[in-house]
Amino acid sequence: MDGVPKLTHVDESGAARMVDVSDKQVTHRRAVAYAKVLMDASTLEMIVSGQAPKGDVLAVARVAGIMAAKRTSELIPMCHPLPLTHVAIDLEPEYSAIKIVATAETDAKTGVEMEALTAAAVAGLTIYDMCKAVDRGMVVTDVMLLEKEGGKSGHYIREDKA
Repeated sequence: MDGVPKLTHVDESGAARMVDVSDKQVTHRRAVAYAKVLMDASTLEMIVSGQAPKGDVLAVARVAGIMAAKRTSELIPMCHPLPLTHVAIDLEPEYSAIKIVATAETDAKTGVEMEALTAAAVAGLTIYDMCKAVDRGMVVTDVMLLEKEGGKSGHYIREDKA
């Protein structure tokens, strides 16, 4: 199959495997991921005004995202554990939604994309969990990698940013 990229997490016999990164160089790596939580405008107002029955939704979502990034290798099979040097969760309320931007950084032999994506997704799920009693119609959507840098593949920037 010429032109088809080889899957890195599958060996020659088709069995799942963890990628061997022992020959790779340690470089600074950074990834930025995005997610969005759609909700009723009244739910957003409740969150922003600090009136959510379960407490400070944005603060808890931020902590949950950071914790999720730190535990990604326990959640995603074949994901290497990484010594994270920085994780940030930015939450931006807008009309009937909260935008989530998660940034993860490390000095390692493999990328930090999964940590950023997991952080964004779990921050969104935490918002859902804390507000589901008042708005079951919320949707966690648009989980995507916006940018990555470091390593052999270089710098990637998503063209159709959210």
